[in-house]
Amino acid sequence: MTGCTPPRKVRSASGAGGEGLEEAWLVAEAPDCRKAHARAVSAWGVTVSFGLRGHFNSFLLLLLVLFVVLAVSVTTKNDGGGGGGGGTEHQRVTTAVTPPADDTTSVKGDLAAGECDMSSGRWVFDDAAYPLYEESACKFMSDQSACGKFGRTDLKYQHWRWQPHGCDLPRFDAVKLLRRLRNKRLAFVGDSLNRNQWISMICLIDTATPTLHKFMAGDNSSSLVSFKISEYNASVDFYWSPLLVESNSDHPVHHKIADRIVRAGSIAKHAKSWADADVLVFNSYLWWRRPTMKVLRSGSFEAAAAATAEGAHSRAAYEVTDSLRAFELAMQTWSEWLELHVDRARTRLFFTSISPTHLYSDEWEGGGGGGVNHRCLDETEPILAEGHRGRDTDPAFARAVEAQVARLGARGVAVRVINVTQLSEHRKDAHPSVHRRQWSPPTPAELEARARDPSSAADCIHWCLPGVPDVWNQMLYAHIMSSSSS
Repeated sequence: MTGCTPPRKVRSASGAGGEGLEEAWLVAEAPDCRKAHARAVSAWGVTVSFGLRGHFNSFLLLLLVLFVVLAVSVTTKNDGGGGGGGGTEHQRVTTAVTPPADDTTSVKGDLAAGECDMSSGRWVFDDAAYPLYEESACKFMSDQSACGKFGRTDLKYQHWRWQPHGCDLPRFDAVKLLRRLRNKRLAFVGDSLNRNQWISMICLIDTATPTLHKFMAGDNSSSLVSFKISEYNASVDFYWSPLLVESNSDHPVHHKIADRIVRAGSIAKHAKSWADADVLVFNSYLWWRRPTMKVLRSGSFEAAAAATAEGAHSRAAYEVTDSLRAFELAMQTWSEWLELHVDRARTRLFFTSISPTHLYSDEWEGGGGGGVNHRCLDETEPILAEGHRGRDTDPAFARAVEAQVARLGARGVAVRVINVTQLSEHRKDAHPSVHRRQWSPPTPAELEARARDPSSAADCIHWCLPGVPDVWNQMLYAHIMSSSSS
């Protein structure tokens, strides 16, 4: 080493695989020491030089450098730092995380007030993702909605997906819903359209949870029918109350009464059957669709009916009023009961808007009434005209509901309107028509009428399942799972 400049230390950084940086100390020789040739030792791409006649300290330094380089290199490889640039690729292991039993995952993005209107959108044909279940797979399917069972072969109506503008409906997740409903009760209260939605909800849950123990308590002869899910101690119920308040149409089977009478100020008799529910979904509309309604002031429905039969119009017993006015009185009674009795911290309240009918084919064919009215018979496509509204959809009834919902909101009782009207207006193809169970043998006059006009037997009010009410329940599910309205 005589005549040589002592080694000097320099710091260098080299990339490992183009990502991680490794740092090492290098010992470099002075230019005038090149004749005292050095031996090069390569370690993981880092070159270290030292003189053959170097001091013992230089040798120790070399060992230290080798140790540092080795340690840094091995650490970098184990961390998976190698990627592009020639590094070694390491396998990554992903672990599935199971949510807790009482998962409260919220559906966000399309639920915040003013963020996205789920009722505004379009129908998109989607035979890859829809229907959400098979008709035959639902053990609790109603014969009123089992259109395939009763001969409908065109099943295109099952494959339409509702696509809101600016957001997506969340996919219905039965397990998440049941976690939210653990030890709780969800009750649908209203008429046969609400029962249609209830059956849809049952089928959405039943077909997605085949291993759970489920059963029905009550039957069609009962005003209250409960669908029970044992493992969650949860129930999804339906309570027959077509006008919400008391009426002479409250019997779950024998309710086809031409002379309809309501006790517009009385709801407590019905409310005792659903007052303890944690989630309540109401509806009422179709049974009010007549020019006038009798509003009972005193006495029994039987006495009022008898007085009518005898031609004795007793003003003391009842008054005849416009149906809209009677509906407004009934909704006022409904809202007052909720204001006084509902647990505002616990109970979630919803009202499903008008379910439209498709009873007049001239509405979508533009026939001006000159053609034969085939109602919804043999219809297989939705109505494409934007903003279609049928003559049976009266916005005045919708406004009456909204007025009471606003009144309740001002008093701290939150009611969410599930607006299904416009999206359902387009689905003339999705009714049972003649593909349903006939609940009683047709009379000779009915048989003669059907022979002349098959559409006279078409049900253009209710909905086939799977079908449109599944979308209503997707919207309901989104709100139930939303933390913003919990």
